Amino acid sequence: MSINRRKFIVHSSKAAAGIYLGTMGLSAKSYARIIGANDRVNVGVIGFSDRFRFSHLPCFLNHYKELNFDIVGVSDIWKLRREEGRDLLQQKFGHEVKAHVNNESLYENKDIDAVIISTADFQHALHTIEAVKAGRDVYVEKPFAETMDDANAALKAVKASGKIVQVGSQRRSGANYMAAADFIRDGKFGPITMVELSWNVNQPGRWRRPALVAKIKQQDTDWKRFLMNRPYEPWDPRKYLEYRLFWPYSSGMPGQWMSHQIDTVHWFSGLSHPRTVVANGGIYMWKDGRRNWDTTTAVFDYGPKDDLTTGFQVVFSSRMHNGDEHPSEIYYSNGGELNLITNKVSPAGGLQKNFADEMKMSANLLPEMELVNKNIPVIASANTGGDALTNAHMRNWMECIRSRKQPNAPVEAGYHHSIACIMTNAAVHTGQKASFDEKTRQVMAGGKVFKY
Repeated sequence: MSINRRKFIVHSSKAAAGIYLGTMGLSAKSYARIIGANDRVNVGVIGFSDRFRFSHLPCFLNHYKELNFDIVGVSDIWKLRREEGRDLLQQKFGHEVKAHVNNESLYENKDIDAVIISTADFQHALHTIEAVKAGRDVYVEKPFAETMDDANAALKAVKASGKIVQVGSQRRSGANYMAAADFIRDGKFGPITMVELSWNVNQPGRWRRPALVAKIKQQDTDWKRFLMNRPYEPWDPRKYLEYRLFWPYSSGMPGQWMSHQIDTVHWFSGLSHPRTVVANGGIYMWKDGRRNWDTTTAVFDYGPKDDLTTGFQVVFSSRMHNGDEHPSEIYYSNGGELNLITNKVSPAGGLQKNFADEMKMSANLLPEMELVNKNIPVIASANTGGDALTNAHMRNWMECIRSRKQPNAPVEAGYHHSIACIMTNAAVHTGQKASFDEKTRQVMAGGKVFKY
């Protein structure tokens, strides 16, 4: 074969491959990281947090041998957590696990194919951007983003990368929630008319870390790197370790709890965000220097933007001074209710015959039925051993890394729950009704773009 002919064939093959990859939405760099069916998938840990230690890790351990996964590195900017993570992971996996002082160091390891991100709430979107730009698949905790600038940048980066990104909205992997989604979206429930969501605890120490706050020293971590793109504040160990109590590092109740529940509203209804949100509440009980409320009620209006005569209301309420951590999620229609705590559909509250007859209407009552055959408890805490929903969600992510199919909670799910949470934050911090501008992709309150 002549040299010119050989060159022609090589160049033609490369061009054809480029066209093929383009149709798949993959860059050459992304294609180079596609994992073969028998290849081991090496995972890095971004943030050795309680959520990772007590939920992600046990769930990962349930599946890693069968699916041929491994954990080979951990990144944490606090020396204590970094070393704890390395030691525990080496014990669990029986081989060396490298400890990295930051994410850049971890991504220098070209053998790492994917990462699990469980850092501070406001860092999730930014760490996802880092990961996909480094060519890694991602499991990232919710809330996905706490500002629209972060959400918009992360959505763009993920979509451009072609990487598998699973947002930690684990309800989407629950059999009971899947059954509810099918029941509602198949039209069996009728139009949603109201949704009531609640999440209450009575825990003075919830999101507090007094022992760790007393232990951490600024020289043992990287405060500037922790702040990322947030406004500078002097070193404060409480904001570092108890960030869920302090805006703008976390929104607290909306980002931690409401993000799970409002995600099901989007999933079941097919709507991507509320039309408007108002909120009320305050710090009524725990006067410990926190910025985020210990009592919140938010009211959402959902429906088509171009038809204000149709839609439904959602009410989310949460308190931290009385409650037993049994979240409530009840969907109402004219024919009854769907209760995602009991996992039952019932005619409770439906239009009875005597009231229908008065208006020359037909009665409208849903059947009594179980969504699933077994009880699937909803667990809010990072409990030891993980939970059924997170277990299924982690496995779904691992399987999708191999199949390259979209996971149960893709980046769009995280983007949409972020809009609802940021609208709630805007209502909380401005006292104004919040809305979403589709053109600018920004949350508006009082006629202004909401930032912090």
